Amino acid sequence: MKWITRERPKIDRLACPWLIKKFVDKNAEFIYVPFNEVLDKAAKLNAIPFDIPDVEFTHYDDKCTFDYIIKKYAIKDPAVLVMAVIVRGADTDRHHIAKEAAGLLAISSGLAYNITDDYELLKKGMMLYDAL
Repeated sequence: MKWITRERPKIDRLACPWLIKKFVDKNAEFIYVPFNEVLDKAAKLNAIPFDIPDVEFTHYDDKCTFDYIIKKYAIKDPAVLVMAVIVRGADTDRHHIAKEAAGLLAISSGLAYNITDDYELLKKGMMLYDAL
């Protein structure tokens, strides 16, 4: 399965690939492109767009894309359900819902600031979410 989203990932665009690789498709491939190219490239590459407006895999109400993937694939892992609140708090700027949310945002922002290659950032992000 190929998945595609906008470039310069931070919270949801790093957390979702981790979740997909761990619980949906261990061989998933992720593609980062400029925002205005996501849908066109998704069609050309037969890739699933995620974490952009007006696609299936996106934010709904107060939930983030990570939450939607959990729901869509009926992921019941207790640790993932705890992580979901942290990811949601960091991604939606509601740090009060999980005390770890502000720290996750700070670490993700620091990684994005220091790593300019999105695929290297994804590699480090996978390690970050393994640790979380």
